[in-house]
This record gives sequence, structure tokens and C-alpha cells, in this order.
Amino acid sequence: MAGILDGRYADCERITLICDNLNTRTKGAFYEAFPAERARQYVRRIEFVYTPKHGSWLNVAERELSCLTRQCLAGRRVGELRLLQEEITAWSVNLNARQRGVDWQM
Repeated sequence: MAGILDGRYADCERITLICDNLNTRTKGAFYEAFPAERARQYVRRIEFVYTPKHGSWLNVAERELSCLTRQCLAGRRVGELRLLQEEITAWSVNLNARQRGVDWQM
């Protein structure tokens, strides 16, 4: 974030940061990462806007990883990275061929 705030958006008085609900995207995280005065300067420039928990892309990503684990990797130990990549690619191609969508009801 420091690179973005000090670089690309250095001339912006205020920016809006759209956040998922990951706990690292908080005002407090700035105070953990930077000296207090610098953190305060950053936090004053940012408007934090959080996505609703039930509409977070993280929920979708977590579900897909769970499906991958259960449907493709459960009970298996793949000894080579290349083979693991091939297995995951095959699973992903098969899944995407079915074109299941996400029902984003808010």
C-alpha cells in the first residue's frame, strides 16, 4: 500500500480502497507496518469500503479451493509438481466446461 500511496496516488488527497473482509485490510494494519505518524498520514488519506461478507469473492474462492481439494486431491499425495499442475489443470478445464455461475444474491 505504501508504494501505491506514495507512488501512483501521491498527488491524491484521498483515495477509496475497496476491501474484502480479509483481516489485513484494516486501519490497524497500517499501525503494525509503519511508524505511528506515517501510518496516521496514510489512514487519513484512505476511505475504507468493505464488501458485504455474504458477497465477498473470498467466499467463492474458498468454495472452489474446497471443491478442488475434495474432488481432485482428497486422499492423494502427488509427488511431482508437474503432475500436480496437470491434475489441477485437468480438473479446472472439466469444471469450467460446465460453466457454472455464481448466484450473487445480496
